Order: sequence, then structure tokens, then C-alpha cells
Amino acid sequence: MNASSSSDSDHGSAPKTRFFGREKPLHAVLGGGRVADVLLWKDTRISAAILFGSAAIWFLFEVVEYNFVTLFCHIFITTMLVIFIWSTGADFFNWNPPSIPKIILEDSAIRDVASIIHKKFNYFLSELLYVASGNNPKLFFLTIVSLWIISVIGSSISTLNLLFFGLLCLEILPFLYEKYEDEVDDFASKVNRRMKRRYKKFEVEVLGKIPRGTVKVQKIK
Repeated sequence: MNASSSSDSDHGSAPKTRFFGREKPLHAVLGGGRVADVLLWKDTRISAAILFGSAAIWFLFEVVEYNFVTLFCHIFITTMLVIFIWSTGADFFNWNPPSIPKIILEDSAIRDVASIIHKKFNYFLSELLYVASGNNPKLFFLTIVSLWIISVIGSSISTLNLLFFGLLCLEILPFLYEKYEDEVDDFASKVNRRMKRRYKKFEVEVLGKIPRGTVKVQKIK
């Protein structure tokens, strides 16, 4: 009885396993900046605007079957008319004249976005070469299966629907995960233990017989 209670106590005091083995809060994992605020709906107005804007674009192209060139021209015509009426009425009604937000004109904002994209792209290429060389058979197998599943889904639905669905998941899933983090982590931990047992058997019977590459890639941090 004592040994059993001691084991239960140790199990209860063990640190909780987080999804994908992460140690940082979800907000920090997503970058900790404005992008994380948008994905986690910390800034409700921007998150809602992106969601409804993407839904409107999907509706116009997929449901109404708008042509891209036609829609592009109509948007510019409407924008120019609104700006013309706004700037003309500013003299009569003492309105503030239209102006471009400073954050769009700042060089630092553009450089920050370009720098983030550059770092992520280099990291992606480094990881791709590392995994494709056979240094991580588990991740190699999961990547192949994931890409195959995406290719099957992509052949069944249009690219626009796939992009909209991906954006919808990107906007909703992080928010829901943060809200129900403990429940998701517990379920993921159970599934992970089952997958590890099955993968070990698969690794011994199949992957263990495949020769691994000798290419060593230095990871970019």
C-alpha cells in the first residue's frame, strides 16, 4: 500500500506534459508579438477584422464567382471615390483629410517583417535538409504522411477553399487550445503514449532496415 501511494504521489507531483513538449507559454511560442495577439484574440478587433475579411474574400471568389481582375478594379474604383468624397468634404465639414497610417510607412516595420520571414525560411530549409537526409526517421515518416494527406485533400477541394480553411484553423485553433489547454494536453499525452508504442514496433520492423544519410546539417537558431 505504501509503495502504491508513494507511486501515486510521485505521479501527481510530476510536471505536466505540454503539447509538442513545449515549455514556454503559447503566446511566447507564437512569437509573443502582434501576430500572437491576433492568433490568440488578444486584440479582438484586428482578429475579427481578419477573419471577416478573409470570409468576405472567400465568399466573393467562391460563391459569387467574382473574377480577380474585376474585383481588383472595383475595389480601387470604390476606394478612389471614397477618398475623393472624403477629401472634398473635409474642406466643408472640417473633417480630417485622409492619410496613410504611419505604421505602414515606417521602414522599421517592413524590415522587421522581412527579417522574421527570412529567419523562418532559413530555419525551414535547414530542418528540411536535416530531416530529408534521414537523421530523424520519425519526423521523416510523419512529414511524408502529412504531405500525402495534404495532397489528397488538395486534390479534392479548390486551392481557395484550402487556403480559407487553413486561415480559419489558424485563427480559431490557437484560441481554443489556450482556452482548453489542460484538457487538450491530457488527451494529447494519452494519444502520444499510444503512438510511441506503435512507432517503436514500426521502427524496428521497417525504419531500422533503411540506411540513414551521412549528411550533417548545422541548425540555424
